[in-house]
Amino acid sequence: MLVKRRSIKGRQENVRYIQGLVSLHNVQLNVYCFEVDGLLVDTGAQVLLNEFKPFFAEADVEQVVITHFHEDHTGGAAFLQREYQLTIYQNEMTIEECAKKADYPLYRKIFWGKRKPYEAIPIGETFTSRKATWDVIPTPGHAKDHLAFLNRETGQLFSGDLYVTQKTKLALREESIPSIIQSLEKVLTYDFTELFCCHAGFIKDGRKALTNKLHYLKELQEMIVTLQKEGLNELEIQAKLFKKKYPLTFFSSGEWDSIHIIRSILR
Repeated sequence: MLVKRRSIKGRQENVRYIQGLVSLHNVQLNVYCFEVDGLLVDTGAQVLLNEFKPFFAEADVEQVVITHFHEDHTGGAAFLQREYQLTIYQNEMTIEECAKKADYPLYRKIFWGKRKPYEAIPIGETFTSRKATWDVIPTPGHAKDHLAFLNRETGQLFSGDLYVTQKTKLALREESIPSIIQSLEKVLTYDFTELFCCHAGFIKDGRKALTNKLHYLKELQEMIVTLQKEGLNELEIQAKLFKKKYPLTFFSSGEWDSIHIIRSILR
């Protein structure tokens, strides 16, 4: 199987970024990492390391913060630690897991590579970069350890995988839509403007984007609960609300599927 890889570098105001794209047949996935004020937010995937190395070499950073432990966000961590002796901070609950050999399905290893073990330090409730203080906001749902980072000085929110897209059509088996709704509600209590998403990239009106996603998920939740009360089972609800089938569902052997949206809501 031939996995194709490419990257795009750019800058949005005070933030440098690199977007890595991975494609196999008719499935394409992407991921961003960001450099701002001496800080690197996430590290990309191991399979993209050769694409990201020039970006890392040009970066002027002193520390790395991780939004969550998934391999497309932590794949470059071991390299950065070994090559540049950078300190890596993340949610304490997955530090031990990331210090061990990665364990996740084969299709994810094909797309994202095998994340190498690395050592991390608990991030705490706030941290500082060169010119700013940052809030660390727990935002579970997509992953148990998911965090968002808010630069208090600039009002820029680095949201990891909290946003990704306004209208969620697929979910990971372990994702929780009710938890994502709660995380969106929590984030929206903070004062921010611009959004930097690890899959959608830069969104100028981040508050509007997250508000729209919250409204969509709450409406979807209400529809699913109503359909269940009308007597429809999970598969009948899926057939009614999620007619389109995506290649990723087949390729992931069902780890990504719209049925997980329904099950997490009715759980």
